Amino acid sequence: MTETSPPEDKTWRVRIMDLSGGAEDNISEEVGGFHDLAHANAFARTYVRDSVERCRMPGSSAKDVLTAWMSFGEDALVIDAGESGWHSANELDDFAATRATPMERDWRALDPRRLVEDEDADEDLPGATDEPEEPSFH
Repeated sequence: MTETSPPEDKTWRVRIMDLSGGAEDNISEEVGGFHDLAHANAFARTYVRDSVERCRMPGSSAKDVLTAWMSFGEDALVIDAGESGWHSANELDDFAATRATPMERDWRALDPRRLVEDEDADEDLPGATDEPEEPSFH
């Protein structure tokens, strides 16, 4: 009997959609490299949360924020996640009614592209190699 399991290299992708209609099929980009659904869901949620806040103007009502987001914001969808994926429709009213904290808006901290770049950048730091450094006598 053979066991079947998902491929180890399976990664999740999040599709960013431009609600203003400025991109082809409203897709502005796809972000890949999420190794689990929870990470992809957290990124999608935080990305949309930030987008809603960018549409918030001083003195605007929750309805005004939502209207602005639907015209100028960006939505996010975890590709192939079905009902297990995060859906903006479930939280949009709350997002529009309540101002987000900086941490709730920090999608960059969850971006897997940044995580890879940061790991590569660490390799360039002194002491990042396995070889011992020669002492310098000045």
